[in-house]
Amino acid sequence: MLRTKTRFLALACAALLSACVTPAYLSKANVAAYREAIELNGRLTVNYQKDGQTETLTGKFSWNQTPAAVNVSLASPLGQTIATISVTPDAATLTQGDRAPRVARDIDTLTAQTLGWSLPVSGLRDWLQGYATGADGQRFAASPAANTVTTADGWRLTYVSWQDPDAAKPLPKRIDVARAASATVEAMEIRIVIDPQG
Repeated sequence: MLRTKTRFLALACAALLSACVTPAYLSKANVAAYREAIELNGRLTVNYQKDGQTETLTGKFSWNQTPAAVNVSLASPLGQTIATISVTPDAATLTQGDRAPRVARDIDTLTAQTLGWSLPVSGLRDWLQGYATGADGQRFAASPAANTVTTADGWRLTYVSWQDPDAAKPLPKRIDVARAASATVEAMEIRIVIDPQG
């Protein structure tokens, strides 16, 4: 009887331990080669500070990037367009509904003034494809095994999940982006989920 109880306890402990073990293998394959021209769709959640309060915005986005420009459309969860943004080397233009377009040299400042939060378009050109410039000035290429970096301008990127983590050249699926508050900027968090690419 004692031997049976001991064997049962040993088996139960082994089962519990095996349930707690996480897979040791994560792919070290870097993301696919950087492309100057891409089209992506997805969803985002933005947490930002406004008048000392945390505000949250959720919605959809479409991203069209060419070597000469980036065009972004932001929409409500139901698909109603909130704003369209166009960024070229010369200017940034933001249009909301039937209002006159607003133009500025810097998209971060323009979105902060117009939307109440700053959309880091220049960083997103790289981040959406799994690339960044690290705080050390080195080019970072994400992989499932190396999925976190702090950028030269203070954003912390975490590539939480992948379209196919075992692919020879994985593509990002979910990216968490965060920036701590400083003397010149407010704290901000962005969660980006990229739809599967057709």
